[in-house]
Amino acid sequence: MTAPSAYGPHGDLCAAFLQELPIDGAAISIFGGSAAETLMCASDLTAARLDELQYDLGDGPRWDVLRTHLPVMIPDLSAAGVRAWPAFAEAAAATDAAALFVFPLLAGGLVIGVAELYGTTPREFSHAQTSRAAQISSRTAWTLLRGLMPDDENSSAAIPLARREIHQATGMVLVQTDSTPDEALLLLRGHAFASGRTLQDTALDVVSRRLDFTPAAGATDPGSQ
Repeated sequence: MTAPSAYGPHGDLCAAFLQELPIDGAAISIFGGSAAETLMCASDLTAARLDELQYDLGDGPRWDVLRTHLPVMIPDLSAAGVRAWPAFAEAAAATDAAALFVFPLLAGGLVIGVAELYGTTPREFSHAQTSRAAQISSRTAWTLLRGLMPDDENSSAAIPLARREIHQATGMVLVQTDSTPDEALLLLRGHAFASGRTLQDTALDVVSRRLDFTPAAGATDPGSQ
């Protein structure tokens, strides 16, 4: 796992969660590209440790979030239900965290990583707080996508046929996600980045309907607000 300093180069993204939610720490990680995972920011050592444990053990709620595109809420890390992740539960008991809330970094139908939020005492999020955390997570996902993706499409887009396929795929993604043309193209680039493929190949998958960006039913994605 690639990890910057304890606070990381994108500390302002972690700060947004701390400023608006009743939590004590936050970490943001993204997946894709040439690295298996990159820790973009961690507000403190405990947040970084919770992120590291799940990565190292291959166990923990973040893996459920990445699979389902839905948040996982753990009001009490000592509760029996946490035994769904036995290795992580045992390791997390040695940290200062007592509650953990993991949200997908979701943009359209694309999950590029997770936001991991913890509290030092057991607690629950209200419906409004859960909704706000999802909104901040979505905003964070779009911010990271815009920062990670190059401005140009790629060399293959210079070929008329490839350009036409990319435009067609962009239109399809726009309809699937109810987004803008710029956001739809950004989602295509983000998926290509996350899967290590070219933009042209990703567009071909959309056009041939092998790839669909329609958000999963029940998935939390309030858009790029």
